[in-house]
Amino acid sequence: MRQEFRNEIKSLNKRLHQQARSAARAMDRAAESLRDSNLALAESVIDADADIDELQRQVEDMAVSLLVRQAPVASDLRLVVTAIRTAGTIERMGDLARHVAYISRGRFPERVGGPGYETLCAMADEATRVGHQVEELVRTQDLEIAEEIEEQDEILDRLHRKSFEIVLDEKNEMTRQECVDLVLLGRFLERFGDHGVSVARRMHFLITGIRAEAELEPPTPGTEEEVLGEPNWEFESDK
Repeated sequence: MRQEFRNEIKSLNKRLHQQARSAARAMDRAAESLRDSNLALAESVIDADADIDELQRQVEDMAVSLLVRQAPVASDLRLVVTAIRTAGTIERMGDLARHVAYISRGRFPERVGGPGYETLCAMADEATRVGHQVEELVRTQDLEIAEEIEEQDEILDRLHRKSFEIVLDEKNEMTRQECVDLVLLGRFLERFGDHGVSVARRMHFLITGIRAEAELEPPTPGTEEEVLGEPNWEFESDK
């Protein structure tokens, strides 16, 4: 019975890593579509989001089955519960990559952000790095990677603040569409980093049994994700 439990835990971890790998790939492709106005890549991110959602459902189903049949305790219980919560966070990371791809697709063949283009590209590169770190963290449960994710989160936060400075600087001539794109993309990319920090803190708790600082929880239902839904953002440019 114990060996069967261990095999199921191994399968659960493998499925969670698969989901993290898919979310990392989604942000990688979304970032490239943003930099190069690549329509095909943007559409591939949007289409692949359903796979990330399905992996979340599989992780949750496997975890609930383990809870019901095996009644794990102590570190085993911590592992199963962490898997459920981490899968939800990774699913939201996939959603954020999809939001980036939506905007990239909506502006094709133009580049987004106007004067903020370089800042957005820098943010996208940082978000891509976070995605790959999260994938590696889920695979290895290496606390050094968790610490790196937390320490480097300030880079995305700093770039996010810079994006607002660009919008507010009267010397920058921007259309309303460019302003909206810059604000939204900055928000999505910064939140992607925050979710990476949440995964890092959950992994810290899983391995040590000690809670790190409070997790950076996503907006409550009915706010950001539900209001945005599947964004269109097809505003008319200023005349």
